[in-house]
Amino acid sequence: MKNNYLKIRLSIPQEDHEIAADDLLAFGFEGFEQLNDRMDAWIPADKFTESTRIRLNQWLEEQTGGTWRILDEEIQQERNWNEEWEKTIQPQTIGRFYIHPTWADQPAPAGTIPITIDPKMAFGTGYHETTRLLLRLLPEFVRKDVVVLDMGTGTGILAIAALRLGAEKATGIDIDPWSYDNAIENARLNAVSDRLEIRIGSTEMISAEEKYDLILANINRNILLELAEKLVSRLFPGGILMLSGILEEDVQAIRDHPAYASMELLGTWKENEWRAMVYRK
Repeated sequence: MKNNYLKIRLSIPQEDHEIAADDLLAFGFEGFEQLNDRMDAWIPADKFTESTRIRLNQWLEEQTGGTWRILDEEIQQERNWNEEWEKTIQPQTIGRFYIHPTWADQPAPAGTIPITIDPKMAFGTGYHETTRLLLRLLPEFVRKDVVVLDMGTGTGILAIAALRLGAEKATGIDIDPWSYDNAIENARLNAVSDRLEIRIGSTEMISAEEKYDLILANINRNILLELAEKLVSRLFPGGILMLSGILEEDVQAIRDHPAYASMELLGTWKENEWRAMVYRK
């Protein structure tokens, strides 16, 4: 017999979905659907106790001044989350790359670089504008034998793409344990495990001696501002910093930060309301 699940529809800004999903997993939620500034989350009905509800409401109130909120709730029957997730992930060509999951059997288009990504619950399938922007830009800025840092690596897609373009080695860092496991698996699927190191944490995982030719940071405005000085300090002179996860209205805040302003802005690229910015130190 299938169990009943409670579907809770939440109002959460799209750029915060990755962080929200990680926190919601700790509450016992097992499935998610992301729709612009809404996130639907499923939890077994018998696990959603009054205590869980109280803790969830407290968590929502703590986020960005209480702007996150529950829109409605609905009891549903159990779903096969893996099957539902896989239905949403289809192959796609982004710039020079052909991004596909293992369960897709279409051949890669001629002239593309195939990358296998099984996303599971990690961010970075290539479907979001913030990821697509950097994938399209990478061939212009990746040089042979460069050393790459990918902050907020998610599935590892950007680090893997850089390695497939000829980067010597890459380090991917993410705060989420499920991203750590997923990125390691995707590195294996793309035969770059010997050149891609995945670490759990944030910039504290970078030693004082480590420097990079190219840093990728597809995160969000607040984290990009928080990490600005550390990211810039980890670049070699002449190194490239590629930022994404920036909404149009947040571009000026990035430009005005002293650490970013100390570098040369090479350009700003856009897709819908999202922006990517590239700097040279």
